[in-house]
Amino acid sequence: MAHSRFHTARIVLALALGLFAAGCATDPEAPDDPLEPMNRFFFDFNQRLDRHAALPAASFYTSAVPRPVRGTVHNVLNNLGGPVTAVNDVLQLEFENAGVAASRFVINTTIGVAGIFDIATDWGLPERHRDFGETLGVYGVPPGPYLVLPFRGPSAVRDLAGSYVDGYFTPLRYARYTGRNYVGLVRSSLGSIDNRSANIITYRDIERASVDYYATMRAYYLQRRARQVEEKSVQTAELPDF
Repeated sequence: MAHSRFHTARIVLALALGLFAAGCATDPEAPDDPLEPMNRFFFDFNQRLDRHAALPAASFYTSAVPRPVRGTVHNVLNNLGGPVTAVNDVLQLEFENAGVAASRFVINTTIGVAGIFDIATDWGLPERHRDFGETLGVYGVPPGPYLVLPFRGPSAVRDLAGSYVDGYFTPLRYARYTGRNYVGLVRSSLGSIDNRSANIITYRDIERASVDYYATMRAYYLQRRARQVEEKSVQTAELPDF
């Protein structure tokens, strides 16, 4: 098992380094997208999947599941990301923010009953998200080539590698119980549906206003990530995996 994980890590690292090198010769004024033909192919694939599966599922979820229940699901999913934020705050030397993130996780997991209730926000501990892709960006690592992969939203080499590292900070990774793999799949599926259902109108409006939807989403993603690394206010929707 350990050898398998090590082998997977080597593959991810090799992919990241290779794609990063491929983007080094691009025009600095243009988007770093040397894999655009492949990206457009997978973008179209993901859009078809969204129209025929993710969007109908999100629409049904919104109409069939009461708002309080959807809020509960959202709170639980957010709470599971607390340790990821805390660890990345430490890596960025943001110790006060790390303390807030850790406190939020402990309070909401215990008093908030596994994150069902967001008690920490009511106690003056605001929600905040940080990931390892942002941590790398804080230390000057560029995003590298833009990427669109099947069943995933927009990404970049740095952020793809960062998401793999973040997987080691999630609490469910270290829990041992029957059906562990199924729980991970359910969590991922619920996260995508929760995210997509919150942005049905937003994405519809972006697509309708776009001459080139692919280019618009690429610019949207890269600008949003740059602002997150700079810790500036981001008044935009999340980009769901689909």
